[in-house]
Amino acid sequence: MLKKICLPLIILSVILFSPWPAHAQKPATNDGVSAPEVSNALQQDVSPPLREMVQEPRSDSFRTKAFRRLSRQLSQTQTDPVLQGTAGSSAATAAGLNFAGVGNGDYGFAPNAAPPDTNGAVGATQYVQWVNESFAVFSKSSGALLHGPVTGNTLWSGFGGGCETNNDGDPVVQYDKAANRWILTQFSVSTTPFLQCVAVSTTSDATGTYNRYAFTQPNFNDYPKLGVWTDAYYISFNMFSGNSFVGGRACAFDRTAMLAGAPATQICFQLTSTYGGLLPSDLDGSTPPPAGSPNAFVAFGNNSASLDIWKFHADFATPANSTFIHSNIPAPAFAAACSGGGTCIPQSGTSQKLDSLADRVMHRLAYRNFGDHESLLVNHSVTAGTSVGVRWYELRGISGTPVVYQSGTYAPDSNYRWMGSIAMDKLGDIALGYSVSSASIYPSISYTGRAPSDPLGTMQGENSIQTGAGSQTSGLSRWGDYSAMTIDPGDDCTFFYTNEYLKANGTFNWSTRIASFKFPSCTGAPPVLTSITVAPGTASVQPNQQKQFTATGYDQYGSLLSPQPVFTWSVGGGGTITSSGLFTAGATVGGPFSVTASSGGVNGTASVTVASLPADFSLSVSPTSQSVRRGNTATFSVTIVPTNGFSGSVTLSLTGQPSGSTVTFTPNPASSTSTLTVKTLSTSTRKTYTLTIKGVNGSLNHTASASLTVTR
Repeated sequence: MLKKICLPLIILSVILFSPWPAHAQKPATNDGVSAPEVSNALQQDVSPPLREMVQEPRSDSFRTKAFRRLSRQLSQTQTDPVLQGTAGSSAATAAGLNFAGVGNGDYGFAPNAAPPDTNGAVGATQYVQWVNESFAVFSKSSGALLHGPVTGNTLWSGFGGGCETNNDGDPVVQYDKAANRWILTQFSVSTTPFLQCVAVSTTSDATGTYNRYAFTQPNFNDYPKLGVWTDAYYISFNMFSGNSFVGGRACAFDRTAMLAGAPATQICFQLTSTYGGLLPSDLDGSTPPPAGSPNAFVAFGNNSASLDIWKFHADFATPANSTFIHSNIPAPAFAAACSGGGTCIPQSGTSQKLDSLADRVMHRLAYRNFGDHESLLVNHSVTAGTSVGVRWYELRGISGTPVVYQSGTYAPDSNYRWMGSIAMDKLGDIALGYSVSSASIYPSISYTGRAPSDPLGTMQGENSIQTGAGSQTSGLSRWGDYSAMTIDPGDDCTFFYTNEYLKANGTFNWSTRIASFKFPSCTGAPPVLTSITVAPGTASVQPNQQKQFTATGYDQYGSLLSPQPVFTWSVGGGGTITSSGLFTAGATVGGPFSVTASSGGVNGTASVTVASLPADFSLSVSPTSQSVRRGNTATFSVTIVPTNGFSGSVTLSLTGQPSGSTVTFTPNPASSTSTLTVKTLSTSTRKTYTLTIKGVNGSLNHTASASLTVTR
């Protein structure tokens, strides 16, 4: 072991300890879901800047991370109905960066743990990659190293407890695109309590300060996977007691509190051992999910032809109201690779096989909201004839009843493909990265992709990111356990992918690569006006009357253009229109005419007709209320208001007056005004009466009301 060197370090932060959180669990429901468990973060503080922290020491021993397989009982004899056994030309993408990540001989790093659990994310200006057991910060524009590699627990230096002491790995790094913050998390399981250590940056700079938290878990919280959502950071675990699988677990960390550095709560649901390998959905793009949408978790169903989906609604105000609702949807049949997730991936020049990790869906569950539909992407490894391929899905109907919109198994030749990660850009282009190997090639890094215009369920040809130059030997089968395809939030077009490979035969000598690319159709150009809608789209206006029209501009991505342009209005005939869209009809009936809003050569139109409406009238009365003593007379003025050229006379009548009163209208019928006289009796009841004046002209009739209060 390396000696720990203690140097003076000024920590400008306060560590807050909450009471040991309880994990009381009620019996599971029929769907294997417990009642919500609620607890506060065990520990919390604000770190000094990462760039100023002294690196925690690395272990000098080689460690193979314990592998805890899920107890899946899936059929291995399924015929794959969506197998894509051929592919066309290489995916039509434009290459960007391709640079070394943290790995053997790069940036002074020497691996001592396997597998690397390679993952990373791209932010406003940086790319952060985290492997077992170190992470580094790079420039996303050049690939230049900005900080690190440093051990993972350096981020919790001065924090105390297992998060600082242990560097146990299973790391995940994510970027909160809406808040422009980094989220870095790894577990602490070498000592108890079992912890999930979570750090949320205070700015978009990954080398700055972090709000740090430690959340306890009741069992070994294996294989954590974190997704960013609008109300919470959602995370999944495979829970183990010793080597016994307890079941999947889903938790929500209070995002609002953690962004503010305030005390934070977690809400968790524990599943039975029937369910495991869940992934939380992770938000891509600038359009949030519909307000109040729960976070969707996805896993295999308990057969080889379905997927399980849970909808997690976290209520941090009233945690007991939180829900985790399960459903199951049909999916094309598959056989999980390597007899249910075992070791069968061949390599060149060695009999050593590699793990497929095919007993679970693979990081990330990428979510995107296009406005007219929501999309979820996920993948896993399946048997593909005599080899292994990547099964991928696009799910839609997320807010209602989810369905598999399209899916495919990518296996265009006899090579083995596994350890995939998938994402979608703002135009709907999909990229799928993975490892590829066979008995005749070394493990390498490749990707494929598809455009929205491609036939459903198909991918284009394969592009290489890094050709491997060695195989993993000496009894080490662990590979992965995951990779990461993410989207640049700057243009929402550029894909960044990271995975592992070897530069030479050996053990514990893995390297990683980080590459970017995008589809040429997704230019990432600044939003420009491409379409205009005019509302209302159709209208009927009376001669000489007015109608207000409004225009709305949209950009090339289908989003509202901001700011909206200034529109020039014109009308094809039948009236005039102002610069603000106020249309005045002409005196002549006609149409339809085109009302047009224009800007920069882009036009939007509406159809308007000038039409006369039937002649009509309305009534008004004045005053609308008055008082009179019993036996006296009250008078009201009734006005007939003609509309649409009405010129007839109206016969008037009254109801609601005091019993026995004398009622007269002068004149009656009337064409413009009439005086209503109501003479009460000396015996009229003292109260307020509602008088209803009715006017009739043929089939036309209208009323007006007034109140009359009779006093003593």
